[in-house]
Amino acid sequence: MGRLPISARSLRIARPLRGVSSSAKAAQAVPMRAQPFAATYAPSPVPQHAPPSPSPIASSRSRTPSNAQMSFPCLDILEHRTRSFDSGPEPTYSRNLTGFEVYHSSQPLRLDNGGILREFDIAYETWGELNEDNSNAILLHTGLSASSHAHSHSKNTAPGWWQKFIGPGCAIDTNRFFVICTNVIGGCYGSSGPSSIDPADGERYATRFPIVTIDDMTRAQRRLLVEHLGITKLHASVGASMGGMQSLSFGTQFPESVGRIVSISGCARSHPYSIAMRHTQRQVLMADPNWRRGFYYDSVPPHAGMKLAREIATITYRSGPEWEQRFGRRRADPSKVPALCADFLIETYLDHQGEKFCLEYDANSLLYVSKAMDLFDLSLSARQNAIATRAAINLAQADTASCALPRDPYKEQTKEVADAHHQVNFDEAREDLVAGMLPLQDMPVFVLGVESDILFPSWQQKEIVDVLRDGGNTKVEHVELGSDVSLYGHDTFLLSLKDVGEPVKAFLEKDV
Repeated sequence: MGRLPISARSLRIARPLRGVSSSAKAAQAVPMRAQPFAATYAPSPVPQHAPPSPSPIASSRSRTPSNAQMSFPCLDILEHRTRSFDSGPEPTYSRNLTGFEVYHSSQPLRLDNGGILREFDIAYETWGELNEDNSNAILLHTGLSASSHAHSHSKNTAPGWWQKFIGPGCAIDTNRFFVICTNVIGGCYGSSGPSSIDPADGERYATRFPIVTIDDMTRAQRRLLVEHLGITKLHASVGASMGGMQSLSFGTQFPESVGRIVSISGCARSHPYSIAMRHTQRQVLMADPNWRRGFYYDSVPPHAGMKLAREIATITYRSGPEWEQRFGRRRADPSKVPALCADFLIETYLDHQGEKFCLEYDANSLLYVSKAMDLFDLSLSARQNAIATRAAINLAQADTASCALPRDPYKEQTKEVADAHHQVNFDEAREDLVAGMLPLQDMPVFVLGVESDILFPSWQQKEIVDVLRDGGNTKVEHVELGSDVSLYGHDTFLLSLKDVGEPVKAFLEKDV
């Protein structure tokens, strides 16, 4: 008899083991049906840390296991972590729930992907004094998870995320400039986002919040500047990481409204590696059963997914050489036998970073804001498509779900089909990007990159510089910090006061 097809062979039932009851035999004869993920992987009601009960077969041979069950303190959600990580500098991020002002816009905000916010809030904080002609304002853009609290002040004395870079005589000198920092649309620190209340029904948006882009964020910021603060032209648009994207976005959308641009560790368009890393974080988060497709606000949040997502992100924020110097191969407690939980110092560091972050940031905001980073593209065709989409929105019929994704999953296209619909020629893509950044042709632009950055590699800042120069901009300044200067990777903009702060200060104060 010939070999059965694979599908037929997979249905053959193995011979029952000796000692199995007749009822068990009957159960074996029933083909297993596919179960939902939640049902298949539902946790058993075994008490915490209790070893599994021995099987009847094992009991007949021995009632004592070969080894004791390993303990898993990293899985004990009630464990209180108190370990300190003072062996190296860390960014200052904290949950910001007070001390900011809120601008409410009652006018709709059309979004690049077809959605709409009929009204929205923007949380912001300011430092310094606005001069008489409103010409000394600097808009400071944040990274993915930062709030508007960039520096301490009387309403919130906690250190800000750029505490040492802002103040009298600092990189952004508050004796000279009026500094504004906002929480982005889609965030969770006072600005409208998935955790905000939908005014239409009084419930939280959750994943009914529309997809937003970096350009959507900066258009909302400009409305704050013009309609609320009376600022029609900025002295500078400044940002790092996602903020570096926003600073360029603001300049390309509103070149008449800004005098100069600072983009640190940013890019002109998101590239596959960084998209892949953020995608992985989102997948880990959404796989947490407590995420509940975004509707977790009245139940237990997806802490496990958030923790793991942050650990992945932290790997991209720093550099291997720094961790080699800082942690090496040292274990947290060499006197103990190795464990499957955090054991090496680098593992305990990542564990600490993830545990801290999962309690400070909203999971849905991480999904939405990171997706906005993936969608970032300053190419002319991308902007034209977005403008056309916004213009086509019918305010009378549109709602916040108008940009909802199809229920059926996407299907990967063959290369032939994909090539027919998408631009794959590198030269054409480069020309498209040059055309998209032409609004910055006559604007002074300062670009800073870091050689040890793996999330936004220094070649991406060089791309910004080259594209601007190809478009005729002769006012571009470029600084790259080599690994001999900084090993902090992407986090260099938060930690290297001298090497980042000094050139930024010189650029902002030139000809002032």
